[in-house]
Amino acid sequence: MAEPRLILTQADIDEGAAHLADVCPVWARVLPQLGPLPLRRQPDGFAAIAQAIVGQQVSVAAAAAIWGRLQAAGLDREATLREADDDSLRAAGLSRPKARYLRGIAAAGLDWQGLRDLPDDEAMTRLVALPGIGVWTAEIYLKFALGRRDVFAAGDLALQEAARGMYGLSERPGPAALRALAEPWAPWRAVAARGLWAYYRWAKGREGIS
Repeated sequence: MAEPRLILTQADIDEGAAHLADVCPVWARVLPQLGPLPLRRQPDGFAAIAQAIVGQQVSVAAAAAIWGRLQAAGLDREATLREADDDSLRAAGLSRPKARYLRGIAAAGLDWQGLRDLPDDEAMTRLVALPGIGVWTAEIYLKFALGRRDVFAAGDLALQEAARGMYGLSERPGPAALRALAEPWAPWRAVAARGLWAYYRWAKGREGIS
């Protein structure tokens, strides 16, 4: 069986964007306004999933500050996080639930390298079995740490709102409606997600919303 195509370079992003423009006139119209879509790849492993946990339900700036404090304290690795006490994690800015999640993930001993060889659905199953990891967090990991090119995130509110604006919908589509809308974008739905996030930021800027 041939190995699945991954998003590894900016050329892969550009190929995916070209596919979106070919299959959909809305994408063909919008993509030139957005400029090059970001690669956003990061090394896989514990640190990538820990960073995604840190970023749950907080602003980008707050997540970056907390992650920076964890790194400075050496708490961005499984071995050190597993042994960290509550006071150290709270001092870095982690909530009690997130501290519990990260310790649980660190203690689970997941074969991070082994995830690279699993199909998307199996990798998702392994991840969501860990504490604090829901579908959204697992999808983020597959997209940006493993480079999976067709993983979307239909439950993401920013993607839903971006789709509403791009397609002139009367209301924000829910996850099922957004998955249906995204079907023609396969096998480059991870690039479509990047495009929708870029559109969301672009539209907010046009409307003067910070």
